[in-house]
Amino acid sequence: MTLKGFLQVFGIIAVVMTLIPLIAADFWWIRIFDYLHIQLTLLTLTAIAAYFIRFDIKRTEDYIFMGVLLACFLFQVVKIYPYFPHGNYEVGDVSEENFSNKFSLYAANVLQKNENPDLIIADIKKQNPDVLLFTETNTRWKNDLAEITASYPYKVEAPLDNTYGMLFYSRLPLKNPQVRYLVDDSIPSIHSVLELRSGKEIMFHAIHPTPPMPQHNPSSTDRDAEMMKVAFMARDSKLPVLVAGDFNDVAWSATTALFQNVGGLLNTRIGRGFYNTFDAGSSIMRWSLDHVFVTEEFRVADFRLGSKIDSDHYPLYIELNLEPERAEEQKPEPATEEELKNAREQVEKMQEKAKEDAQEKK
Repeated sequence: MTLKGFLQVFGIIAVVMTLIPLIAADFWWIRIFDYLHIQLTLLTLTAIAAYFIRFDIKRTEDYIFMGVLLACFLFQVVKIYPYFPHGNYEVGDVSEENFSNKFSLYAANVLQKNENPDLIIADIKKQNPDVLLFTETNTRWKNDLAEITASYPYKVEAPLDNTYGMLFYSRLPLKNPQVRYLVDDSIPSIHSVLELRSGKEIMFHAIHPTPPMPQHNPSSTDRDAEMMKVAFMARDSKLPVLVAGDFNDVAWSATTALFQNVGGLLNTRIGRGFYNTFDAGSSIMRWSLDHVFVTEEFRVADFRLGSKIDSDHYPLYIELNLEPERAEEQKPEPATEEELKNAREQVEKMQEKAKEDAQEKK
């Protein structure tokens, strides 16, 4: 193969990998390409730069090929641009001097097989958050974290050995806390009203749906349905809403965009940076799987990654302030009827899948 032929194949690979996520299918080998958007952008840029080595100004085919590559690169940049640190925040900075509505959240996927709790305990002591959310936690992790969680009087614990256990601790009072299994009786989520120091209340949802990976779930149906169910909860809530956890999805995917629009939610990352939480062990294959979404009543005081904790995820730390009087300044556009229909269809698809699975077991 000639050098030019090799560069053309390289460019074609970049184009194909860009187009695959546009396929409306929930197979894991399609949805996994949603994650790679940052890497695909860099890959396409590399393909463009490399092709200039053999670009022939006399050949129309070269102009067409370069045009396709540039179109793919532009599409990729537009998709991830909101997550660059450009300061055009979707959730604005705090503006009040009275912080009686201010609180902090520390959320971490601890990696169930991780046997070094000392690092996360030290990080929590340094951050001193009001609310703790841990995913991938079993009973051993619950016991290992008891040293730090003892100072949090309110708790909801759902430890499991299947990597989907969840632990939730708070210095703020909880009202009507619930562990729910929205799509599977082995995948918990936590839902509770939190009472802030001012006495005002917010609704908190914590989720950790299954990823579209062959060793977990061969399709994204369950993950997508759980996200849509929580989106409808947020949509129907009379209280300001916060949704946090390991979504096993990136912010720029069609599923997360639909979740956000249906729930009337805002992404605390937009305008602040990527803050890639996974994979903590890689400097190249990194993307954001852990998220904090809020309704328009909230403002951000601080947002950052925690320290390395021997997990494959970095923790997220965020300080939020409830400022309902300024909510109209950042109120999102309401979901369209088409978006609501799509969200309902995703839930119905999961329900049909559950029925088929139940029949097969019989």
